[in-house]
Amino acid sequence: MGDFDKLFEKLSRSKFRSSFKLKPADIEYINERGIATIERHARDFISKRLALAEPKNDGKQTPTKGHPVFIAQHATGTCCRKCLKKWHNISQNKPLSGSDVNYIVLVLIAWIKNQVDICGSGI
Repeated sequence: MGDFDKLFEKLSRSKFRSSFKLKPADIEYINERGIATIERHARDFISKRLALAEPKNDGKQTPTKGHPVFIAQHATGTCCRKCLKKWHNISQNKPLSGSDVNYIVLVLIAWIKNQVDICGSGI
């Protein structure tokens, strides 16, 4: 977890956030494609779905299954602009900056790596 220990501890106290876990198929997907590809997917999803000041369907744009990054987004409170404000203090009404996107991707990848480690499978 490293730099995100406090954040992940806080998220773990949320019944909803802590209910999200990667499944064996998600771990297999990550291992087959590699963490660099998953990171590119994360950056793409964040850039396309959350970067605008008022994203289309905000609050409903992130599925709860279908890709490890989607699961990670819900687990880390990076799934919509309201959650970004609540959990990460990222302003809701302005476009995401490059550093915001980088931060979100780092949070997602840290959570995913932690999940892979918990499941006993290396990336």
